[in-house]
Amino acid sequence: MGGGIAMNFATAGISVRIVETTQEALDRGLNVVRGNYQRSSDKGRFPQDEVEARMARFDGRLALADLAECDLVIEAVFENMDLKRQIFTELDRVMKPGAILATNTSALDINEIASMTQRPQDVIGLHFFSPANVMKLLEIVRAKHTADDVVATCMALAKDINKIATLVGVCPGFVGNRILFARQIQANKLVYQGVMPWDVDAALNAFGFKMGPFQMSDLAGLDIGWSKGAKTDNPIRDALCELDRRGQKTKAGFYDYDEARRPVPSEITAGIIRDITGAKPATMGPDEIVETCIYPMINEAVKIMEENKAQRPSDIDVVWLNGYGWPADKGGPMFYGDMVGAKAVLARMEKLGTEDDAFAPAQTLRKLAAEGGAFTQIDTGGLIV
Repeated sequence: MGGGIAMNFATAGISVRIVETTQEALDRGLNVVRGNYQRSSDKGRFPQDEVEARMARFDGRLALADLAECDLVIEAVFENMDLKRQIFTELDRVMKPGAILATNTSALDINEIASMTQRPQDVIGLHFFSPANVMKLLEIVRAKHTADDVVATCMALAKDINKIATLVGVCPGFVGNRILFARQIQANKLVYQGVMPWDVDAALNAFGFKMGPFQMSDLAGLDIGWSKGAKTDNPIRDALCELDRRGQKTKAGFYDYDEARRPVPSEITAGIIRDITGAKPATMGPDEIVETCIYPMINEAVKIMEENKAQRPSDIDVVWLNGYGWPADKGGPMFYGDMVGAKAVLARMEKLGTEDDAFAPAQTLRKLAAEGGAFTQIDTGGLIV
């Protein structure tokens, strides 16, 4: 992830100092970066000398103290709060006054991270999406004490590195992943009702997503946040990983994969699901699957607006169009909410809310349904930290 983030700056002509923990890891990471640039050159996107020019902008180091004179530092370690607290404590000690201290966390509390420093006004979230050198979206996360000039600098910098930026607030998962979590929870609930993962994915593929939730999980790797012998709140995932079915990288996860990484529904996975859930195989129409997975995303987006964690409804649509592959003809969660209407969304959420309080309809959703308002016109006062 760090290498992908760094590529954005080197590609834009900005020198990058990149820090790893060992020389071996540093060499491996820079070789991956070179390989990415070389493949682009081989495809004719730019000449060979541009590969060398971009690589010359990288300066690999092994100590955080070597970042001391940089204007901006972006932490991109894995999602572990203790590790991030440790790193920001050290960055606070070594970085020059006025440097921007950014974290690439995708879900953790940036206010807690900032509290490890004596300069919380300089701390901000810069959440790049994987692969960071390809995906256009950049969630810029304003924490409680982030200074105006830090926000303005990062918004301007996003343009310099060819990113589409949205300014969001601190909450679990921010805007994009918080809405994604709602979809994933409902997809998992369907599996516990006897609906197979490939049926869920097929419905969302037909809706317009190139990848459904279980296809996406296999691509990312089922063992993210898992270790051998672990018992998490996702026992199906645990069981698959114990069998070394960890996704595309092991050619088996929720799906089986052939040599071309084409997904094939797996009888092994189906058996694991039956054993763990005890549910009888069930069929559900694609329209109902879509409503069950998509309408909670709209409802969660409304709650984000109610909590003032996004500037405006269109920002939520920008996040999902540019970071998660939302089908362009359906405009984003808020735009699609207006396509189907608040009454339809409310009816589904009332049903889901009786099953799980976390999915109770947002008060603003009830108001829209009663008054005939539009999701895209919601105004709750903008982003408030």
